[in-house]
Amino acid sequence: MTDTRTLSLAEIEELSFQALVAAGTSADNARPLAIATAATEADGVASHGLAYIPIYAEHVQCGKVDGQAVPKLEVTRPGVITVDAATGFAHSAIDKGFEQLIPLARQQGVAVLSIHNSYNCGVLGYHTNRLAEAGLVGLGFTNAPASIAPSGGYKPVVGTNPFSIAAPGIDGKPAILIDQSASTIAKSEVMKHAREGKPIPVGWALDGDGNPTTDPNVGLKGSMAPSGGYKGVGVALLVEMMAGALSGATLGIKASPFSGTAGGPPKTGQFFLAIDPAATSGDQFAARIADLANAVHEQDGAHLPGDGRTKKRALAQTQGVAVNTATLARIEALLG
Repeated sequence: MTDTRTLSLAEIEELSFQALVAAGTSADNARPLAIATAATEADGVASHGLAYIPIYAEHVQCGKVDGQAVPKLEVTRPGVITVDAATGFAHSAIDKGFEQLIPLARQQGVAVLSIHNSYNCGVLGYHTNRLAEAGLVGLGFTNAPASIAPSGGYKPVVGTNPFSIAAPGIDGKPAILIDQSASTIAKSEVMKHAREGKPIPVGWALDGDGNPTTDPNVGLKGSMAPSGGYKGVGVALLVEMMAGALSGATLGIKASPFSGTAGGPPKTGQFFLAIDPAATSGDQFAARIADLANAVHEQDGAHLPGDGRTKKRALAQTQGVAVNTATLARIEALLG
């Protein structure tokens, strides 16, 4: 049985912040990442939460990410914002972009944010959910180092490349949150199984010859299995066009890995589209989304994407989160 210790969300945020700062990250860059880490743990996505803090710290120390970077923002067109993450953390660049993206989308009805020279942005749905909390429909894309082979091939050309869309509801809270990668499972889950010495289910990854494997280490050297076969490859290519090519970021085939210390900054990208539903539907959007959500919830056992995170978050806010003690030991070691 895995040993755990219960921490409040405030404790998770502060522990993350102190560890990142100790590793050489500026306070301005550490805080957004620490806030996101606590939110990720609250949502029950432990593979992207505290377990990543030692990796982030290692990447600051080896130069894969610049912990002192200052993102540079530019408004290139009336509805277009670009941010150069300057090989720093994506969270700081996204925060800087959202400060202008949200009011701009409310003013014009639609606005886009393009980010390049960036890094792993963690759980993409965390960011689109913030746009929904601001009353906007948020659509996000982020590309990653190549880990999915094309249909009929065996050599990775695109990353797990998640996309996410979040929609606000009648009460102003996010009503629907879709957040999924182009692979059957996020690569971080395979990495987690490798760290823990556990086999992975068939269908998660392929070996170097394109055959299914249950060995996470073999899968990490081979390729991730695309979700839905060729349809998953199509999603990965879509995201690569949006977050890689359209943002001017490095394509997955040329990006250094998000894991390990080799290769320097990955310089990948993110792309967000924010839409004010009032501009396109008048006052009809929230009611339509409510009808759609109710059609799902009225069925016994049925649920919408994002429902599980919402329930876990509510519990975490009052009861805290059970955190793996081995993960805590690695983080506390960073603090000396």
